Amino acid sequence: MTTDATAAPATAETQAETPAVARVGVIGAGQMGNGIAHVCALAGLPVVLLDVKADALDKAMAVMGRNMDRQVSRNLITAEEKAAALGRISTSTDYAAFGACDLVIEAATEKEEVKRAIYKTLTPHLKPSCMIASNTSSISITRLGASTDRPEKFIGMHFMNPVPVMKLIELIRGIATDEPTFQATQALATRLNKTTAVAEDFPAFIVNRILVPMINEAVYALYEGVGSISAIDNAMRLGANHPMGPLELADFIGLDTCLSIMQVLYEGLSDSKYRPCPLLVKYVEAGWLGRKTGRGFYDYTQTPPRPTR
Repeated sequence: MTTDATAAPATAETQAETPAVARVGVIGAGQMGNGIAHVCALAGLPVVLLDVKADALDKAMAVMGRNMDRQVSRNLITAEEKAAALGRISTSTDYAAFGACDLVIEAATEKEEVKRAIYKTLTPHLKPSCMIASNTSSISITRLGASTDRPEKFIGMHFMNPVPVMKLIELIRGIATDEPTFQATQALATRLNKTTAVAEDFPAFIVNRILVPMINEAVYALYEGVGSISAIDNAMRLGANHPMGPLELADFIGLDTCLSIMQVLYEGLSDSKYRPCPLLVKYVEAGWLGRKTGRGFYDYTQTPPRPTR
């Protein structure tokens, strides 16, 4: 009886400490940012979407509208739900718009110096209770959190691409992340109808620790002449039942992002098996970053896309 009596208040106290997320901010109106705004708005949350470029915000709203139209056509949501969701999203180029947010999710480019600069601009505009999450796919959450004024309220929420379709969110606690922040983001993920995988704060976490070295090895196979782009992708699609070949997937992710993740792994783990393939480096140096630039391992100016090597 004594054990039961003491356990109940602890549970109630934990629940009371978990902050409620009633309004979400999203930084970055690119593919990941507009996807995160999309799912939050459909879950009934008011969303503030910020980007430094006003035209990027206009484009993001148009993309979300088209993606929701696709969901309507598949009977996943109704036209009324689409209209309500889009109505919950406000856009801004001014960080002051985040003043009422309970959580701000940063979905900027995968460069640590860019993220640190964003947090420096962001934090003066936040209320003291506001939490910050990074959608980083590889960078240390502990290190990013330490660059803010609230490391205990900082966490990694790594959404998968495309966000409206993919069910997983990796949750990554930094060494300073407190339990209420973890519980609040776990509850948010549940509200978004996502499944979470909790990862330790090691370079590239779980998904990209496994996935991106596979992509890098596929680039090495191309670099060394083991097979052509088509042969490598067909082999993995038909031989391993992957929905996309690794080089096609690299183009979808962005070759610059793949290279950044490999560099984080190589520098963070000091293991030569994570050395980025020189051919991957050359493609990025050429500006051939994949689908978003129209050319990567495939040329997307043609239908169907044609291998570039």
